[in-house]
Amino acid sequence: MKTFPQRLMILGSGELGKEVAIEAKRLGCEVIACDRYQGAPAMQVADKYEVLDMTNSLELKQIISKYNPDLVIPEIEALAVESLIELEKEGVKIIPTAEATATTMNRDKIRNLAANSLGLNTAKFRYANNQDDLLKAAKDLGYPLIIKPIMSSSGKGQSLIKNETEISNAWAKAIQESRGKSNKVIVEEFIQFELEITLLTIREKDGTTKFCEPIGHIQRDGDYQCSWQPAQLKKEELKEAQRMAKMVTTNLGGVGIFGVEFFISDNKVIFSELSPRPHDTGLVTLISQNISEFELHLRAILELPIPEIKCEEAAASRVILSKKQLQKPLYRGLENALSTKDTKILIFGKPNSKINRRMGVALALDTTIEKAKKKADDAAKAIEIFENN
Repeated sequence: MKTFPQRLMILGSGELGKEVAIEAKRLGCEVIACDRYQGAPAMQVADKYEVLDMTNSLELKQIISKYNPDLVIPEIEALAVESLIELEKEGVKIIPTAEATATTMNRDKIRNLAANSLGLNTAKFRYANNQDDLLKAAKDLGYPLIIKPIMSSSGKGQSLIKNETEISNAWAKAIQESRGKSNKVIVEEFIQFELEITLLTIREKDGTTKFCEPIGHIQRDGDYQCSWQPAQLKKEELKEAQRMAKMVTTNLGGVGIFGVEFFISDNKVIFSELSPRPHDTGLVTLISQNISEFELHLRAILELPIPEIKCEEAAASRVILSKKQLQKPLYRGLENALSTKDTKILIFGKPNSKINRRMGVALALDTTIEKAKKKADDAAKAIEIFENN
């Protein structure tokens, strides 16, 4: 029988890490929040925090050694994963595993696993190490195309190109925004899809796999803008998405929640990407489910019982974006945003903002998805972010 408090170290202290920290504290855990900047959201609710360069192997090893946590929970992609692999061999428990973290932070590794090793249905893709390779891939796949860095987060460096004249700028953008200083990009055919979903997939210690209701979402430049639950899929489409999600997460192993993304196109389910942690589109579960994705993640990794997951009503989320670069952001309009029944606002508490930085999220419930979407949209629009002079 486990004893508490467990000591958890969260690598990445943004809005998702903050919700993980809150749930961990509710379960009696001690939380150490780590990030590259002071005042990150999860640091505000943690027992202790550390500011460091988590892509620096030595710094990361020293911090983990300093606290000797029971569990290390990566919440971002920008990590020195080779250090995590070494530490795991020494007995440090990485969630879900160090290898799963390494595989999913690199688009080529997860795509090769899904398409080549597991035979999952994916978009056609090629890799390019220079602009000549990129031109050849474009001619092979045809336009329009999506060009992405091999390693990035939140859609950074992603471009949709419609002809050859756009290749040079897309290449420069992908390389500039790439993490790990890679000169390799992935080139994908553009899928004309009817729906894009996240299927939150939970793996427990005994290998049991559970699913949340599918979450529909819309992205802009690869970054989540809104989501809703439950997304309406045909029975056979949902079954196929669950089959594929279980196959890839079983291969990756470990415990916890995985955000598995799919396109639904012409009655086909197409694997897109995977995050081995709570997913930003899953913020909607804070209002839609009896148990949020963050509590599900904690229960799985702490080996606690998971009840039946219920999606109570139609629910939606809409991100609250900053329109300006601000050093000390203030917020107004909450009274208007919250004046509508079954609406919630989450302000993440980021210490500063830049244009289009995600600063909060509006959540809403209603009897239909469309009504919930409108509520969430209206609530997000009611929030004004301005400089604290």
